[in-house]
Amino acid sequence: MSRPPYGFDPYLNDPERWGVSLAQMAEIMLPCLDAAGVKSIAEVGAFAGDLTRVLVAWGAEAGARVQAIDPSPQPGLERLAAEHPQLELIRETSIEALPRITLPDAIVIDGDHNYYTVSQELRLIAARGPGAELPLLLFHDVRWPHGRRDDYFDPDQIPEGARHRTADGAGLFPGEAGVVRGGLPYPRSAAHEGGPGNGVLTAIEDFVAAHEGLRLAVVPVFFGFAVAWQTDRPWSDQLAAILDPFDRHPVLERLEANRVTHLARGYLRQSELWELQRRLTRQQGVLERLLDSSAFAVAEKLSRLRASAGIATEQSVVSKDEIRAAIRD
Repeated sequence: MSRPPYGFDPYLNDPERWGVSLAQMAEIMLPCLDAAGVKSIAEVGAFAGDLTRVLVAWGAEAGARVQAIDPSPQPGLERLAAEHPQLELIRETSIEALPRITLPDAIVIDGDHNYYTVSQELRLIAARGPGAELPLLLFHDVRWPHGRRDDYFDPDQIPEGARHRTADGAGLFPGEAGVVRGGLPYPRSAAHEGGPGNGVLTAIEDFVAAHEGLRLAVVPVFFGFAVAWQTDRPWSDQLAAILDPFDRHPVLERLEANRVTHLARGYLRQSELWELQRRLTRQQGVLERLLDSSAFAVAEKLSRLRASAGIATEQSVVSKDEIRAAIRD
């Protein structure tokens, strides 16, 4: 089995192995950057720095500078920036940073996964790089669950008229447009999937439709990776040659649908086990208190006296030994 580029661990901050990092797509993404001659790249939503680590290693070889934009960087990303001075860590939201930074050759958009934020990010980028000057655009989470369903890092940052109702206490399950108890835990996701103004892919498609000469390719695995670029760029055909074999491939679509279904089913079973454990713990506590109850001791003694006297009863009192055996089992 071949090793990932630069020996990175795509599950470093993904102990449950859901495949949440865009670094999972490195073998496809990095050739795209090389084909487009990228010498500067900004990553929106760097979080713990999994993809950032790959981009820094790639940038060292390609002679490219890397910027990580995240208002709440995790310790892993902070350590990465301290270890690599060539990485510029920008502690701002994308909406704050994109109007002022030098427009890079490529931008990874993997921050707040909702229609409003992605649309605003694309609007800011397009305003600074119109036409053929538009950077190479790379996206994550363009398939289930957030391709067609908003998710909000902080709902209060989204204008009230631009955000959907969320359903706290429920989760998401593939094929279910609403929310279900025991589904995958996305507590700040929209309560309903689909419809206008909802989801990452919807925002991207609306942007592409509004700009002539843009092409969108979607690699439908690991929650979905997408690339948008100007088709009049000299490297457009080379980029297309890399992405065409994967673009919305039906086999990959089925593989990803199968993968997320198993993720959701596994989490549902785990949720049921957690609930069963909670109930058993509560029941054990009740039984242990019953063992220490003087009323139960009196009832057990009375039951034995009646039995020894030959007095028949409709119900027998459970003994302390039976309760202890049940707790041990």
